[in-house]
Amino acid sequence: MKRVRLDRAAAAPSPSPIFVGPVRTQNLIAEGDTESLRVTAVTFEDGARNRWHMHTTDQVLLVVEGHGVVATEEQEIHVAEGDVILIPAGQRHWHGAEPGKTFTHIAILTPGEMTIQE
Repeated sequence: MKRVRLDRAAAAPSPSPIFVGPVRTQNLIAEGDTESLRVTAVTFEDGARNRWHMHTTDQVLLVVEGHGVVATEEQEIHVAEGDVILIPAGQRHWHGAEPGKTFTHIAILTPGEMTIQE
């Protein structure tokens, strides 16, 4: 058993090319902890977001703080604390903070690949 506390102060700036703007991440459950699950807290600062992308596995986003947007080519959902979003495998999407807002979600994924799309 392992206990991890969600802590914005423990999050580190992410250098990942998927992000546009300032984003901090905290690995809650990393690939070394388990072979079947990855859980990451992602904090998007004012207007930051990720690029269009898709995953080879389903993704669950649990909104824990702030106000953000989760969008596909067909739909844009404005989200807030308590919302849970399911993004099916293979669906092109992006997510991030609304302008003037900060947004934190917990991303839950099984092992797979992510493809950044422009």
